[in-house]
Amino acid sequence: MNATASLLPAMDDPPLHGVRVLDAGQYIAAPAAAQTLADLGADVIKLEPAGGDASRHVGWTKDAYGPMFSAYNRGKRSVVLDLRSEAGRSQARRLALSCDVVLANARPGALEKQGLGAAQLMAESPRLIYGRVSAFGQQGPASIRLGFDIAAQAESGMMSLNGESDRDPVRVGFTVVDLLAANSLTTGVLAALLRRSRTGRGGLVDLSLIDVAVCALANAWTEYHLTGQMPLRRGNGQPSAAPAADVITTRDGQIVLSAYMQEHFARLCATIGQPHLAHDERFATNQARVANRPALVAVLRDALSHFDSDTIVDILAQGGIVAGTIRTMDRVQPGHAGVSADLFTAVETPGRAPVRVPGLPFSLDGARQPAGRLPAVGEHTQQVLAELEIPQA
Repeated sequence: MNATASLLPAMDDPPLHGVRVLDAGQYIAAPAAAQTLADLGADVIKLEPAGGDASRHVGWTKDAYGPMFSAYNRGKRSVVLDLRSEAGRSQARRLALSCDVVLANARPGALEKQGLGAAQLMAESPRLIYGRVSAFGQQGPASIRLGFDIAAQAESGMMSLNGESDRDPVRVGFTVVDLLAANSLTTGVLAALLRRSRTGRGGLVDLSLIDVAVCALANAWTEYHLTGQMPLRRGNGQPSAAPAADVITTRDGQIVLSAYMQEHFARLCATIGQPHLAHDERFATNQARVANRPALVAVLRDALSHFDSDTIVDILAQGGIVAGTIRTMDRVQPGHAGVSADLFTAVETPGRAPVRVPGLPFSLDGARQPAGRLPAVGEHTQQVLAELEIPQA
């Protein structure tokens, strides 16, 4: 991928400049939220154990900057403290209390044992905003369970909707619940910061992976309650509309298209040069198209198979039809097909060439925050402790 460094200028006045954040999380949910806060100008201090965040080595043995860590920890400062010792716990507590925001995604009770729980810190610092992510909530029998993204995908109903109807349920191909949780946590923290600017009062932002996953299925839940019919997986294509998210094979690959509204379907038929299909009794209504989906897909495949994917997508777009080329990641190019030319940025990494990762998906006043560099384990321990006048052990 020929990604280029950021083409837009850095934010002149980052919105979170002057906000200090303690990232006490590991893996994805809390660190990804902290990453967004860092991109918005916050000073994010990453609290790590002696071996570093576990994500540094997930599926990676070459160095301490594996893909998961590299994706969500740019621009942070790394501090290593020994939370097994009284001195280390005291340092960590003082560090947390010096911050505006603390983020964590430990099992319920784990940080309380180290004096870093939400109630403990907020009692001493009422202005503190504490954001925490659990797998299955803070209370009840399920709260003690270990839980990663995949467990939430399974138990929320998400996996039951994903995959082919005659095969096993399939997970979404990336850690979608972790990232949705990170976005929700970021939203909650920003809301709490806004409220604190008016009232001076901090707050607890509390969420779980399971709740986030269930909420992501709001449309399916609404359909279920309105119709009484259990939504089931059916692979590509929506069960109640056609063509909708249907995959059509082209000369050089595949596209996905949706044109299930009557007006849109008529427009599709005209665009592909077969206006008579809009009046074919098999396809004349959405209900008929759903009932005859295999025949519909076959007709569309025959009509489109002699086009290259990008060419037919452009033709369909000109006809007012929603369509997209199904791409592998090596064919996703900055500045092409709507992807912002400056979306990817080069993140400096100690001891190796920079790694290119997507940055913020939005600009503010035409500018984005530079991505920064990845910290070595404990690289900033002495610097941060000295700045905050915390005695070093």
